Amino acid sequence: MAAKAGDNPDSLMTLATVFCLRNLRKTMCYQEFRNKLCLRSDIFLPSEICDKLVNTYMELVHTDSNFEPEESFFQLFSDPRSTRLTRVQLREDFVRDRDLEAIKKQDLIELHLTYCNSLSSRSLKTLTCFRETLVSLCLFGCSHIFYKKGGAPLACNEDTEDEEEESPASRQALETDFNFQGFNRLRLLNLGGLPDEVDVETLLKPLKSLTSLDLSNVQLLGTAFLTQWKDRLASLVLYNVDLTEELVNTVVEIVNLRHLDISRESRRTAKFKMTRKILTAIVQRLVNLVSLDISGHIMLDNGTVPHFEEAMGRPRWVTKCHQQHKVTGSKNEDQVLNAIEAYTEFRPELAHRAINQLFDIARIQHCSQLLRALQLVIAALKCHKYDKSIQVTGSAALFYLTNTEYRSDQSVRLRREVIQVVLNGMEQYQEVTVQRNCCLTLCNFSIPEELEFQYSRVNQLLLKILEPARQDESIQRIAVHLCNALVCQVDNHHKEAVGKMGFVKTMLNLIQKKLQDRMCDQVMEFSWSALWNITDETPDNCQMFLNCRGMSLFLDCLQEFPDKQELHRNMLGLLGNVAEVKALRPQLLTPQFITVFSNLLDSKADGIEVSYNACGVLSHIMFDGPEVWSMEVPLRDTVMDKMWNAIQSWDVSSRRNINYRSFEPILRLLPQSISPVSQHWATWALYNLVSVYPSKYCPLLIKEGGVSLLEKVLELESSQPETKDMARLLFPSVT
Repeated sequence: MAAKAGDNPDSLMTLATVFCLRNLRKTMCYQEFRNKLCLRSDIFLPSEICDKLVNTYMELVHTDSNFEPEESFFQLFSDPRSTRLTRVQLREDFVRDRDLEAIKKQDLIELHLTYCNSLSSRSLKTLTCFRETLVSLCLFGCSHIFYKKGGAPLACNEDTEDEEEESPASRQALETDFNFQGFNRLRLLNLGGLPDEVDVETLLKPLKSLTSLDLSNVQLLGTAFLTQWKDRLASLVLYNVDLTEELVNTVVEIVNLRHLDISRESRRTAKFKMTRKILTAIVQRLVNLVSLDISGHIMLDNGTVPHFEEAMGRPRWVTKCHQQHKVTGSKNEDQVLNAIEAYTEFRPELAHRAINQLFDIARIQHCSQLLRALQLVIAALKCHKYDKSIQVTGSAALFYLTNTEYRSDQSVRLRREVIQVVLNGMEQYQEVTVQRNCCLTLCNFSIPEELEFQYSRVNQLLLKILEPARQDESIQRIAVHLCNALVCQVDNHHKEAVGKMGFVKTMLNLIQKKLQDRMCDQVMEFSWSALWNITDETPDNCQMFLNCRGMSLFLDCLQEFPDKQELHRNMLGLLGNVAEVKALRPQLLTPQFITVFSNLLDSKADGIEVSYNACGVLSHIMFDGPEVWSMEVPLRDTVMDKMWNAIQSWDVSSRRNINYRSFEPILRLLPQSISPVSQHWATWALYNLVSVYPSKYCPLLIKEGGVSLLEKVLELESSQPETKDMARLLFPSVT
């Protein structure tokens, strides 16, 4: 059998890392005073393991809502004698100054901080602790790190006040004492999004050996300082930097550049216009270039590659670009996927547009690189959990990439990854478009089977969607459909758990709102169907239904919508579940309810289903005996006569719109003489199901001991002749 897309298993290293992080107190750590987590004294971990632990921890924090962050996690790596860190990647507001301070004794080689807006200049102080070892540093989007909190002087060996408030730094107090003096090994530096108030030239002047520099979205007051690396710099990124003739003239002096990015976000206004002459000059002067990004610029004349091939003398650069490097764009699927891959981490605005183009490919054409497309969209959604535009386009793309056309090519593991990021989006955004996209994507999965590994979480999210008094109609309809599917054909412990989440009350609230609007639509019918499913063999949920005025809503719906057959079937199916619970049956034994059930015996709605379910409710009530029948009207005998007449009117070969997981509630009505009509209803039900659906229900009847109980029906003198005849007809099917 060929492997499906995304079927490669996680490495043992990855599995062990995740297990340890989820069970720190049982594996590596013990709990000290005030719940502080401490590393066990016999633990010594090399950098390969420590790096994996920290970086996986950050991923779990951002992508797994069930993962509980540890307040003192980074303290576990405070002592380099027992733990060694070398390459660390931290992102977003979760990271605080004290987290970096906890690892300041480590000899870090790489430190990537991305969108860490909770960091203040306290963390600049910590950076100086790594100056002798750091080779690669990223501070992309760390907008507050150059601003003070308390104004403490910068020195690596000074202790930090534990009581200092862990809030974002004030944008008024710029840190002016920091520069990169002493960072002699630093080669790769990313300062994307550096605040305008920071003097970038002064900041970078001490760095003599840079080979890669990213100044995306940075305001440059001067450009000459870039030439200090003209013989060493191999990569320069100036994305969204305002280009000038002076800057271009400076860049072309950096003769060893192999990668140059002077692109811009196309919607930004710019005075500088790219021309064929400027483009040709860049290519001619920078003879070592293997990649050049000028996207987003308006070309004033024809600046395509063929026009300056002649000026270059030979097509070496052009050939190398096309053969060895990926081209991003919107021309075809390859270019679109390359764009998502290239721009996801640091340019979400461009990744967003590329994902939107992938959405069109999957929707209108056909996605030929399914695994890569799914992995890139998943990565983008994980990376930008808080970016609404990415969440909207990404969830829309996932809807088309997981539909029936592509489903057979996807592994269980890959589809689970999709479910995880979809639920992350639902958790983070209550906005209509994201919620609708996510709910629609979930509809592409087999429910409940494929969602069972996240069963509790997905139910909680759907119930949260349905909480508002007036929800978007389409989202409400999809969410109720999903809720109904999730409680159909699952174990009772799942139903009980969902019931405790408020499922029953939420469905009844939806029904109440629809009643107020005098509207019987899919939401109304799905809500009753969901209640039917969640109360099946689940007494606690049946009790909740009664406690939340469910019977009153049943009567109101019956009166308001007398001709809605599907609605009646769902409501009576639910009440059949309630009637199966002996302790709850007295609440149904009122003149009003019994009269309603009795009248519904004559219903022809949905074939025999409404009449059948009404008779089932009454059969269980009759089984409690005449002594509990305290009402004068209607008389017990009168109702039983109507039940007999109803059963005799049904076609025993009727195909059914019902699904039994167990016959136990029916079988308990067989070996008894208290209510012959209840016994007859049970026998008829078994004969109908076994004869119409033998492959499904014969094994179930045998498994649950139905044969011996049918034999007792034949033995009982109280059993009616027609009941015995039907019982005899069952034996050839099950023996």
